[in-house]
Amino acid sequence: MQNPILEVSNLKKYFDIRGGVLGRKVGEVKAVDDVSFTVHEGEILGIVGESGCGKSTTGKAILRLIEPTEGEVKFDGQDITKLTTEEMRKLRRDMQIIFQDPYASLNPRHTVEKIISEPLLIHGMGKAERKARVKELLEVVGLSSYHASRYPHQFSGGQRQRIGIARALANHPKLIICDEPVSALDVSVQSQILNLMESLRDQFNLTYVFIAHDLSVVKHISDRVGVMYLGRLVELTEKDKLYDDPKHPYTKALLSAVPLPDPDIEKERIILEGDVPSPSNPPTGCAFHTRCPMAMDICKQVRPTFEQVEVNHFVACHLYDEAVQ
Repeated sequence: MQNPILEVSNLKKYFDIRGGVLGRKVGEVKAVDDVSFTVHEGEILGIVGESGCGKSTTGKAILRLIEPTEGEVKFDGQDITKLTTEEMRKLRRDMQIIFQDPYASLNPRHTVEKIISEPLLIHGMGKAERKARVKELLEVVGLSSYHASRYPHQFSGGQRQRIGIARALANHPKLIICDEPVSALDVSVQSQILNLMESLRDQFNLTYVFIAHDLSVVKHISDRVGVMYLGRLVELTEKDKLYDDPKHPYTKALLSAVPLPDPDIEKERIILEGDVPSPSNPPTGCAFHTRCPMAMDICKQVRPTFEQVEVNHFVACHLYDEAVQ
């Protein structure tokens, strides 16, 4: 297998909590806490988890839109956490992001042409070339060239997200971080955008890290899926393996909540007790032990390592630790 296009190793992002009159640091929120994975060229890696688990922070830290606290992010073999601002600016041609909210991510004062051509201008493309490229991109994402002179408020949510996708494609990137790109859209529009993104992946040989909280959306588009809980990856494998044979108790609980379209199929629902702990004060040991129906004494004290339990199937759980059995 070829070398991965993206290698994330021990990525951490902690946000300081400040309090008191002097605003001293009184604690920290462990938004991303030691996450590692790789993505190969042309692959779509899905990352799922409930709100607040650190999915979006992981995506933004990979691109250095927020600076990681610790860890290594290698893109095309180069550790981008060590690059200067100018080196990072040049690299952003190859690494782009599609944001969650198509209403907030487009400047309402700019025409569509200006929005899409901004990255082309930054990287030195001439005016005539920019105009031609904008026209080409609009047609690629399913819009018309005459839309270039319009403003974002004149479009629907799905059309705005197509404009966001066109902007991300402007400089021929290799990797696109998709930060919940369909969660703000109607279900009927979601499938159109997902199908568009799949066809663009094939057309331009793109690689996606696809962040979402909807398990059915991730199943539709991803090749492999990683499950996050409280800033940590708890399971990572190919999508069919994950949905047919989940290993981690949290993944099993998540999948048990997915409704099936057949009313005759009975499914055992796993109800998790309690609330998600605060990332500013995560539990000792396994972060999931406070809600896990299969928790053991060791889970409360020792943090499980994220390791391979089957071919290409990684889990962070003491149930699969041979030393514990």
